[in-house]
Amino acid sequence: MSSEQITEIYRQHRTAQDKYSYFLLAAAASAVAFALTRTQETILSWSMLPLGVAILCWGLSFFFGCRQLGYVMSSLYSNQELLKIQSGNHPAVGQHPGYIAAASEGIKTAIDHNSDKASLFANMQFWFLIWGAISYIVWHIFEMYLRTVRT
Repeated sequence: MSSEQITEIYRQHRTAQDKYSYFLLAAAASAVAFALTRTQETILSWSMLPLGVAILCWGLSFFFGCRQLGYVMSSLYSNQELLKIQSGNHPAVGQHPGYIAAASEGIKTAIDHNSDKASLFANMQFWFLIWGAISYIVWHIFEMYLRTVRT
């Protein structure tokens, strides 16, 4: 496989990951907006607790999605700097082999840390979105039950 093919596959993978993250962010933001619009004329009561949990989960999903994107961007920047260092073109490191090795190792450690955090936040983004949806469904069923009992 050529270097260009590997680069193209990487770009496609990165683009797909970005689209997925942005889709989840949009879903969480839309869910919050929908829930708030749906309850605009509603009075506050204990039966709204599952809805509050849903909105909290969606808010956390959005927060963790933003954090995940921040760590991904940091990893990409670090990777760019690593390539400059390894090619001997970084102004602070130059072409000294010892400096290149030390700087490369430090950046690789940072990239691993950022990658682990990005993965954790991506999982949390997804699961909080799901738990928000489940809480919303529970709230909706509970509200339907309460309307049935009142009539």
